[in-house]
Amino acid sequence: MKISRFKKSHKTLVFFASNFDYREPYQVLIDATFCQAALQQKIGIDEQIKKYFQCGVKLLTTQCVILESESLGAPLTGATSIVKRFHVHKCGHEGKPVPASECIKSMTKDNRYVVASQDRLLQESLRKIPGRCLLYLHKATPVLEAPSKASKKWVQRRAKNLMLGKQVEKIDYMKEKQGLKPAETAVKPKKHKGPKNPNPLSCKKSKKDKAKQQLKGVEQTAITKAKRKRVKIPAHVKAALGKD
Repeated sequence: MKISRFKKSHKTLVFFASNFDYREPYQVLIDATFCQAALQQKIGIDEQIKKYFQCGVKLLTTQCVILESESLGAPLTGATSIVKRFHVHKCGHEGKPVPASECIKSMTKDNRYVVASQDRLLQESLRKIPGRCLLYLHKATPVLEAPSKASKKWVQRRAKNLMLGKQVEKIDYMKEKQGLKPAETAVKPKKHKGPKNPNPLSCKKSKKDKAKQQLKGVEQTAITKAKRKRVKIPAHVKAALGKD
């Protein structure tokens, strides 16, 4: 393999290893379309991929891929026989197979697979998701596709957030060092609120109560006056008392 080609593939692998936790041995998930292209170009997949990566790789497929290839019959007989040679990874669709493209999409949700496929629709779908690594055949040569725009944007956004976080930490550290910011923020004691006096407005007496009080006051005044009223003694009684 040419040095320039190796540098490109190595750079791509480093990108995915650094940002999306891809690790050796790299797991290459192969479908029947990739096998069909390899058969037409008369190349050995195992040999060519290992030579291209120049590091530990593990080639595998799924039961859904094999069943779909078998269902297509004679045109893919050769591809079916090739894909059956790889390790069959459990995909979770045992007993209820789904189309190969759907199976591969579900496999790449939580796992780090290098997807080897010539399916254009599948490739386009995976490019929209950050962290998806694609491998395809250009004539007889394996090509590890450069990171997609979605993957690059995700990495840039994460780097920006990390940078902002570090800047904030640095500013806080400088403030603390210069005494502009206390090392530990004192916690203000909570004020214990006791029972409050009732609102005098809420205790204001209604008009009815006022009227009752006024009426009661008038009655009491009348009674007091009645008590203080002098009793008039008849004249004959005065005369009788005077005699005594």
